[in-house]
Amino acid sequence: MEFGITFKGFIEAERARYLVRAAEYAGFSYCWFYDSHILWRDCYAAIAMCMEHTTSMRFGPLVTNPDVRDWSVAASIFGSLSKQSGGRFDLAVGRGDSSMRVMGKKPATLKRVAEFIDKTKAMVRGEEVTYGEIPAAVKFPWAVGHDMPSWIAAYGPLALKTAGEHADGVVLQIADPGLCKWFTDQCLEAGRAAGKDMDNYRSMAAAPAYFGDKRRAIEKVKWFPAMVGNHVADIVEKYGADSDKVPASLTAYIEKRRGYDYSKHGQADNPYLDFITDEVVESFCVLGEPEDHVRKLHELEAAGVTQFNIYLDSGDEEEIIANYGRHVIPEFR
Repeated sequence: MEFGITFKGFIEAERARYLVRAAEYAGFSYCWFYDSHILWRDCYAAIAMCMEHTTSMRFGPLVTNPDVRDWSVAASIFGSLSKQSGGRFDLAVGRGDSSMRVMGKKPATLKRVAEFIDKTKAMVRGEEVTYGEIPAAVKFPWAVGHDMPSWIAAYGPLALKTAGEHADGVVLQIADPGLCKWFTDQCLEAGRAAGKDMDNYRSMAAAPAYFGDKRRAIEKVKWFPAMVGNHVADIVEKYGADSDKVPASLTAYIEKRRGYDYSKHGQADNPYLDFITDEVVESFCVLGEPEDHVRKLHELEAAGVTQFNIYLDSGDEEEIIANYGRHVIPEFR
């Protein structure tokens, strides 16, 4: 099991540098940043800064999308960060939920997500690439052949299929072991059906973690199932609430959902939290004493999860990192 942390773009630079150093020392091997350029500051400047203050930690956006930057600009950013860090950059891509919708635009298609990964990876390797309607092929003369690992964020059947066929791993914004297994198995089946070797395929459970009193912990992380519910609502709209393509346990909790405020995306003061129950919060997050975290993470590992990525958005960041370094990560080494 690998361990990661994720920041939003509002974290101050000095604090980000301090926390990534602490996390690397504690045994975390990944640091991810939200890529939603209007809601928060640009993530790639922060990634470059944090790379300079770590030695082995890997970095990437969680997640970027195909429609917010020209593909050669995006690939140049990815390749530059890969080169200056000695290859410590991963690419995680989604359809562009908050990044596009906050501007009133629609997210990208899954076909476009897959093509974006294929083309940007090729450019970072130094290959000659054509895409879209550009009149001439693109090739970076400074590329050093880095093979950039890729991830796709997914919930729905078609997204999971795309992640299995076109990426090295899947990002699951949830820490429910049963659902993570259901999602991961679909990726593995799709990849094998496409003729891929899936032995090293990776599955990330990305969710908040919090220690101590359950009541306080639930209030601190209640924003997270609301964010997940926003994605699930899109799936239900497409497939229907009674479809066998989406588990009832995933759809039932959004029945009383009234809406979602994208200007408060992923934040505790989002006004649409009243439909979230304590049971849902406990299911989707990792809460309690250290032994509770260890137990649930072993369940996630058995379900096929290879990385637990903590959204550090709920306060007490130092305590969470320290407790994982002292009590949790050693149990998986």
